Amino acid sequence: MTKDELREKANDLPLTPGVYLMMDKAGTVIYVGKAKKLKNRVSQYFQDSAAHNAKTRQMVSQVDHFDTIFVRSEFEALVLENSLIKRHMPHYNILLKDDKGYPFIRLSKEAYPRFSLANRAVGDGARYFGPFGGRYETRQALDAVCTALRLPTCNRKFPRDIGLDRPCLNFHMGRCDGFCRKEMSAQEYQRRIAQAVQLLEGHSRQLLQEMTAEMEAEAEALRFEQAAALRDRINAISALSKKQTVIAGLCADTDIWGLYRGSGKCCCAILHIENGDLTGRETQLFSDPMEESEEEMLSTLTAQYYLPRAILPHEILLPYAAEGHCENLSEVLSKRAERRVWVHVPQRGEKAELRSMAQQNAAEEAERATTVEERSAHTLTLLQKLTDLPAPPKRMESFDISNTGKSDIVASMVVYSGTRPLKSAYRRFRIQDLDGHPDDYASMQEVLRRRLQRAADGDEKFLPLPDVFLIDGGITHANAALAVARKFNCTIPIFGMVKDERHRTRALVTPEGREIGISNYQAVFSLIGQIQEETHRFAITYHHESHQRSTMRSALDGIPGLGPKRQAALKKAFGTIRAIKDADVESLKAVLPQAVAEAVWHRFHDACSS
Repeated sequence: MTKDELREKANDLPLTPGVYLMMDKAGTVIYVGKAKKLKNRVSQYFQDSAAHNAKTRQMVSQVDHFDTIFVRSEFEALVLENSLIKRHMPHYNILLKDDKGYPFIRLSKEAYPRFSLANRAVGDGARYFGPFGGRYETRQALDAVCTALRLPTCNRKFPRDIGLDRPCLNFHMGRCDGFCRKEMSAQEYQRRIAQAVQLLEGHSRQLLQEMTAEMEAEAEALRFEQAAALRDRINAISALSKKQTVIAGLCADTDIWGLYRGSGKCCCAILHIENGDLTGRETQLFSDPMEESEEEMLSTLTAQYYLPRAILPHEILLPYAAEGHCENLSEVLSKRAERRVWVHVPQRGEKAELRSMAQQNAAEEAERATTVEERSAHTLTLLQKLTDLPAPPKRMESFDISNTGKSDIVASMVVYSGTRPLKSAYRRFRIQDLDGHPDDYASMQEVLRRRLQRAADGDEKFLPLPDVFLIDGGITHANAALAVARKFNCTIPIFGMVKDERHRTRALVTPEGREIGISNYQAVFSLIGQIQEETHRFAITYHHESHQRSTMRSALDGIPGLGPKRQAALKKAFGTIRAIKDADVESLKAVLPQAVAEAVWHRFHDACSS
């Protein structure tokens, strides 16, 4: 289908909730999205591409046709979108790691149920917990739970092997209570399994309270052996709950989310809190998505994370949320858990501080995992796509004009190699061709003409030519530079740097008037802003130096015997006109002959007394 046909089909969609699937020519699903109003959302993709970011434009360029599924509510759209993303794994969607890499803990359904690890939950009547983290960490946690409650981990089958042989080594080491012995009842085994389930569901404090009350009752009844056994298990569970990294993610009453969008990588961080104690942290890195806002990103990520899970927290704290997302996610998770799962954005107090902690965790993890080279490459690639350059720019040159009235008009040329300033290639210009009042446009033309002429003459100080010219100013400045470039048959792209009311570069503009907003692209916004500030700083510094030299020359001109060399010696010795003016004849004689020193002294002091 052509773009016009796609736009027409999108405009025919109803204003109802639903899910849309973008497909390429081969019929492969490359993007899945949800919308409150399908017509508004889908039609946006086929409007003016300048409004999209580079990744969205790339995706839309591959769309051959699309399909839609209408649903009754945003709630149903959320569930369906997650299911379709899991099924198709679209290239342009945010994708968490596949659940196949996450193990489940399986509790078999039999008279003496046993725990084991499973790759996925299946409908075999067993009970599943998870998915959890890596297999090693999950095995560690399961072994720790079984050891704390002295449950069997051997290969014996119950009740078949009860009383057939002596207890194994685990019993003699105090790791198991020997349920293979005839004196151990099935009821006690079931009770221990129920306690293990409490631990895996994150209710360790509740379990400890119940066991402590039971221990005290046994002691009051003078059954000290049973009380001592309970005491040992209580101590083991207490120690287990302190091994936070071992059971990270298994025992969470509250999950706190952080999300960070960095240069090259994004990261979400989930902090697991059990009864006020941090029990673990999960982080997930992924590539920068298309044009989704942070709210839309978080909506997709939380749905992908929780909808496949069998065990859910009681509370989920988000840093921000799209309209209606908290209510929709809370509804679907509450139905799955058969209890209330509260999803909200905390505004103040301790929970807001935890939210900030999760945000910091996400930011630090993303920045740590992103190398300087990756960050630079990402920024330059994004700049290339925004400006439609043929390749990421390796060298950029920026120009600015500085003046005080019609005198001391100077210009700066700042060079960036990638995202770093190349100070050895900086150049400064004194404007020569202007008469009368200052003219920034004529000054910019003179500077660029001299720069290109030096390159045409083979001057190595002005080679190689850059991949892009950045001009301090708007469309008129960019057009002035383009007129000069055409005279040299120079086809290097030229962009003006447009400032906002706070004097920050908010956009780039082409000589044809196409404005390219960069405020929403933090990496590019920071780079262009840095280039603009560095160019302005270099121009101002040169202007101050030039103005100071002009002021000194005008103050010293006409003094008998004081030529350029002696003026330079005075400047080197005293630095400023004020210091020369305040110096006595003896101090001046250290630099100048006596007659000239006296003439200098009289120039300033006779002027003051007159």
